[in-house]
Amino acid sequence: MIEVQNVRKAFDGFAALDGTTLTVPTGAIYGLVGPNGAGKSTLIRHITGIYRQDEGTITVDGRPVYEDPSVKARIASIPDDWYYFLQSDVRDMMRFYRGFYPKFNMERYEKFKEVFSISEKSTIRRLSKGMQKQVAFWLAMCTMPDYLVLDEPVDGLDPVMRRQVWSIIMNDVVERGTTVLVSSHNLRELEDVCDHVGIMNRGKVLLERSLEELQGGTVKIQAVFREGADTLPEDLKLLHRSATGRVQTLIVRGSVEQVTERLSVLQPLLLEALPLSLEEIFIYELGGVDYEVKDIVL
Repeated sequence: MIEVQNVRKAFDGFAALDGTTLTVPTGAIYGLVGPNGAGKSTLIRHITGIYRQDEGTITVDGRPVYEDPSVKARIASIPDDWYYFLQSDVRDMMRFYRGFYPKFNMERYEKFKEVFSISEKSTIRRLSKGMQKQVAFWLAMCTMPDYLVLDEPVDGLDPVMRRQVWSIIMNDVVERGTTVLVSSHNLRELEDVCDHVGIMNRGKVLLERSLEELQGGTVKIQAVFREGADTLPEDLKLLHRSATGRVQTLIVRGSVEQVTERLSVLQPLLLEALPLSLEEIFIYELGGVDYEVKDIVL
């Protein structure tokens, strides 16, 4: 389990993390989402022991991460901008990884040659961004990590390789109980793989729940009300309201049953509950209209 408790970190007076609290359950695939500048990458660098927090605690299975090689040996990380030696080829970096990870699995390394189809003698800096990311996964998954921390993990990969990479990760979660923390702006993809989600903004985690709870606790309603009968009940926890002609779209916090029951008293001509995507939940939990796509009139 990864536990982050009330962590604060400032750079030149700017609070990048401002009392951040987060819990990643063992064996979970946890999606960390938020707008640009929310503090996601900074938080990841703390969890992987690169940065030291000003306040608060960060532990993996109860042990602090910073300056503890035994804990870091259980964590594999693939940042958005992956580090490698400029003149290194794949095999050079494999040797580098083996020096830090006692459980580095050479049998798996050989098997993954067929999956990624990249020559070991390829100079990494001459590879495309997508191929570099493949090498990063190739090496990271060979460390046999208990914890896998990913920042924009499949950015630059083609659709087939994206599916291949997620298949490898999901197999490790099932077979080995690997815990995965992944930060990404691709919410549609996270929705397919994550079982827990945390929404972060301005250095804080605003909420974290299982994906099932998150989607079950917010409802999208399309409704057509009778003339003069569209004043909503005051106790309705409305996140957003818009209209196209007479059809109104409502985003409401609560279960489908609770919300439809409250709106039924208005005797609407149409009342339909629709599936709510993670992207929609993200937009409206962060403040509704402030994060909508705005129409620009030139």
